[in-house]
Amino acid sequence: MRWIIAFLALWCSGPCFVHAVTVYDQTPQGVATVSGTASGKQAASTNYAAYNDSVVDPPAVPDPGPATTFMLDIAYTNTSASGVGIPVHGSFWGFSIEMSVMNQVVGRNSTYLQPQFLNLMSNIVQRGGTVYIRSGGNTQDYAFMVSELANGLCISKQGSDTNNPTLTPSVTYTEDFFYMLANVSSLVDVKWFLGIPFNDTNWRLDIVKYGQDILGGHLVAFQAGNEPDFYVAHGHRDQGWGPANFTDEFAELISAMQAASYDVNGRLIGPSIATGDWTPEQVWATVGFQTTYKNNLYGLSIEHYPDNNCVAMYGGPGAAKVPQEVFPDYLNHTAPTSLLSIYMNSSSMAQDIGLPFWLLETNTASCGGFYGVSDSFGAALWALDLGLQMAYSNFTGGLLHVGGQNVFYNPFTAPPTSMTAYSEFTIGMVFYSSLILAETLGNSDTAQVLDLLGNDANIYTPQYAIYEHGALVKVALFNYITDSSSASDYVATINLQRGSVPSSVRVKYFSSASVSNKKDVTWAGQSFGSALEVDGILHGELNTTTISCDTSANTCAIPVHAPAFALVLMTDGGDDYLTDEKSLSALSTFATTVTTKTENTATIASQVLATSNGMKSGDFKFHASSSKGSVSSSAPPRIHRLHWWEMAVASVLVFCTVYI
Repeated sequence: MRWIIAFLALWCSGPCFVHAVTVYDQTPQGVATVSGTASGKQAASTNYAAYNDSVVDPPAVPDPGPATTFMLDIAYTNTSASGVGIPVHGSFWGFSIEMSVMNQVVGRNSTYLQPQFLNLMSNIVQRGGTVYIRSGGNTQDYAFMVSELANGLCISKQGSDTNNPTLTPSVTYTEDFFYMLANVSSLVDVKWFLGIPFNDTNWRLDIVKYGQDILGGHLVAFQAGNEPDFYVAHGHRDQGWGPANFTDEFAELISAMQAASYDVNGRLIGPSIATGDWTPEQVWATVGFQTTYKNNLYGLSIEHYPDNNCVAMYGGPGAAKVPQEVFPDYLNHTAPTSLLSIYMNSSSMAQDIGLPFWLLETNTASCGGFYGVSDSFGAALWALDLGLQMAYSNFTGGLLHVGGQNVFYNPFTAPPTSMTAYSEFTIGMVFYSSLILAETLGNSDTAQVLDLLGNDANIYTPQYAIYEHGALVKVALFNYITDSSSASDYVATINLQRGSVPSSVRVKYFSSASVSNKKDVTWAGQSFGSALEVDGILHGELNTTTISCDTSANTCAIPVHAPAFALVLMTDGGDDYLTDEKSLSALSTFATTVTTKTENTATIASQVLATSNGMKSGDFKFHASSSKGSVSSSAPPRIHRLHWWEMAVASVLVFCTVYI
């Protein structure tokens, strides 16, 4: 009978399921099966990079290896710790979502939002307090507004830019795009960066008008220019156009916004160069970009990827890079420190003039990343190390880029259009990095990070101390080595200076058997699930390890396997509530559906639906909506009335799924 379920799921992915019914108690929730195999197992049958199951080998165990026992002398207060970073917010790793894929990842329009996306964001909000997201990328520069789009979409792709190595399309969008973002923010605390089109100086300021009017306090800033140092190479500006020209056009944009009576005080962020053909210092050395326009700037920004895979993905001169050969570059502490070294002057300058400093777009490698590398447990360790190193280096935050189906590095990916009727999201390994970093930094907005440089500063075993309100609250420990013999496991002994260790500490481990793994990865015993099966909620039993400390010696010995990340909770206060199941149960979650071809979603328990004769939609009472204007004190919400044949098909599908 399984073929009947498959047939019904595919048939109902068409017009008959314009509005859907949520079915609980499915395992995995909302995923149909084909010939006895979960749809998530079909990933290998797609040609998309996001579902590529290729793996590369972990690097050999270093010889000589790092010491497997070492002492970490850690100051109890930040005033006793030299070089500690500035206070940062908990949601340090946010997301940069390519504007052209917002309709895939976030929602079709203001009335239909992806519940898996909402669940993923809710996980980070619970830990870090908010989430920062940019809607932009290369596609922002050619975006233009239209009155409406077909099929109820609020954003759509239009052609592609053959001068750009990633063949980036331009996009059209409607006013409803802003209501979609506002509705997301009304459900989970998301704050937005939006990109102003910068393809020429005939400024299209619709994004400014509607962004300010509709998003209000959920709008962080407008990005002015996206990787302008590549504009000449991509044919978007004439030869000879340089940093001074960009600064002049930035001034023209400010004048245009002022002439249109838009608020421009503290509203812009730039220059967002990729440090390709320009350096930040060349921009700072113009008329005084960062000082002349300081009152108009929310903050300063750069964009940077540590490598690129452009030749392999899109062709061009030179030899394609080999993922197996570049993998070791991501698996040591040198990777984040070398990437950030060229920005130390800029981050220091930003502190001096009192402006935030953002890494507004990054990931493992531009042009989609590397198969077997960007989607590995090792990449998650790299991104977690990079985030902590950025906080230590006085960055304000960073955004991990999210592209379409044909990239390897996505933190999360919506299912292909042909599979949205019965499949859910796919999680990328670097999403775990964002989640864990939010938990590491907490939601106090006082977290400060110190690179401990213990174990003789060995590059395979970096460690960090995290302070909140001036006191040590957590210690983060990495082990980049893959060694199944356990010979590379280590024990780090924390020796608290000018303070007393507790009688015991709790440790949460981010674990996998190999840095190459794409599956079988857990954070404190939990995971999001397999490809095309992710509902955005952590599953599995929460597992926190309690380790006794030696109060007479004032030390705590923490074991760390190879490979792994360990977060040591030194106190019982602050955001340690995340080890408490009761507190975690308060996490806001949003039900996923059998089909994602939907606008409004009725939520019905399976045991009720299975015995129902099919109530009409008017029998259900809705008390809230994410749709603009659909709920008021004087009018009932807009509810689509399901046809009898729609409900009949839904009932048959659910009956087959539950009972066969």
